[in-house]
Amino acid sequence: MYWLSFRLYRLVSWLRHAIPRRFTPAGLLALSVLIASGLVGLDMDQTMAFQGFALLLCLVSVAMAASVFYRARFTAERWLPRFGTVGQPLSYVVRVRSQSGSRLDHLEVLEELADPRPTLPEYAAAQKEETRRRGFSLKPTASPPLDFRQALTRPSALPALPARGQAEVRVEVMPLKRGPLRFVGLTVARPDPFGWFRGFVHVPLPQTVLILPRRYPLPDIPLPGARQYQLDGVALASAIGESEEFVSLRDYRPGDPKRRIHWRSWARLGRPIVKEYEDEFLVRHALILDTFARPGRAAALEEAVSIAASFACTVNTQESLLDLMFIGLQAVCVTSGRGVGQVELTLQTLAAVTPCRSQPFSSLTTLVLKHAEAVCGCVVVLLEWDEPRQDLIRRLRAQEVELLVLVVVGPGQAEEILAKAGTDRPEHFHVLESGKIPEGLLRLGAGGGR
Repeated sequence: MYWLSFRLYRLVSWLRHAIPRRFTPAGLLALSVLIASGLVGLDMDQTMAFQGFALLLCLVSVAMAASVFYRARFTAERWLPRFGTVGQPLSYVVRVRSQSGSRLDHLEVLEELADPRPTLPEYAAAQKEETRRRGFSLKPTASPPLDFRQALTRPSALPALPARGQAEVRVEVMPLKRGPLRFVGLTVARPDPFGWFRGFVHVPLPQTVLILPRRYPLPDIPLPGARQYQLDGVALASAIGESEEFVSLRDYRPGDPKRRIHWRSWARLGRPIVKEYEDEFLVRHALILDTFARPGRAAALEEAVSIAASFACTVNTQESLLDLMFIGLQAVCVTSGRGVGQVELTLQTLAAVTPCRSQPFSSLTTLVLKHAEAVCGCVVVLLEWDEPRQDLIRRLRAQEVELLVLVVVGPGQAEEILAKAGTDRPEHFHVLESGKIPEGLLRLGAGGGR
């Protein structure tokens, strides 16, 4: 049963992808009229639409047959940026060289992306999980099974190519999902004389670009917590504010690290001298991301990742350290800010986040409490407000860690979560509804939100 459903899925998804690529807009119109006239013209005694159907069928067939005679050879180069972002056009330049001895006009460039569709075992597992989750419910699924695309591509007109010449064209791709976007090649297309159907010449050109999560604009939100002493803070922080603050020179004492020896003073005085620094006080926050998404809550996880990415991008202006913590295949803790690591590293880590279903939520609690003493405040992005998550918040509050708690819920569920949370909740507790995340984040700066 799953095999038959999988084959139907593959066929429908292939048609959905291939038809708009092969047929030009004019060709799609002709194809639509062909199908409509064919349906109307079934009763040849009552209508003459079958004559239009026959004429269009011949023209479409000729247009498709003309693509067989499109023969050419090309080489290509593509200059991709290091990163892209979900929802923002990825623009780059492609150079195409002709290996043919004649001039070629009316060419188009189409990108070929790696096939993201699931295999049969992955498809069967997803269907079983969806059936288990929905039971006998007749409600539609939250994620359409044919929505497999990682990016939207469109043809880009290529200037005329002289014999054995070259031309450049700027191509735009719209990323739809975060993570690696894999290109497998280019297609140099040319429409038939009617301008209905494209002939293809494929050019292998594998490349990959990392698509970062969507980021939302954040208001001026004072993150919770104040400066506190950080062990080895001088070694960790860059030269900003109190970091690298030299105090004095003193005689060497057993146990002093050798990296603090002042060699010039030793050479001048004849005895080891070390540099003494002021204790380092830093603002260090934890960004805790809940990746324990139930089946059907993939959209909420994507919103949570985008919220985390938005906060990660504010670290440079806050002049603080930020520890991103979440559970993937294993416990992950990535530190950025104050010269320790670039924000790009945090964003790259977030781009690879996947739902965690192999470990319990308590594994995240263990990870967070292990680092709780080193941080002065936590930004917690949750997908639910159930007992395990409430326990995490209670234990952080018991350690007097200042919190900013954001709970991502489905549309229309905010009031239910607020009622469930009651009065025993952190002072900075906000519920953000999927589809209204930017508006909810902007309200945080004005003390609003819920």
